[in-house]
Amino acid sequence: MRKMIALTFLLSLASFSGSALAATPEEQAACQDDAFKFCNEQIPDEQKVKACLIHNLRKLTPACRKMFARPRRK
Repeated sequence: MRKMIALTFLLSLASFSGSALAATPEEQAACQDDAFKFCNEQIPDEQKVKACLIHNLRKLTPACRKMFARPRRK
């Protein structure tokens, strides 16, 4: 069950920065551990997980923080 929740979360990361392009597998994996560490209670709600990660931005790993710094694409 936890793997299914993780898969749902990872698939939702494509919308992190408002980009029309999907996140790479590396980018998706970058935030998985942080999501479970800081936002476990918000999983599987994609919007709540995103808000939680943003709220904890300073605590996130550099790789995950990089996801939020990606330029927005139209």
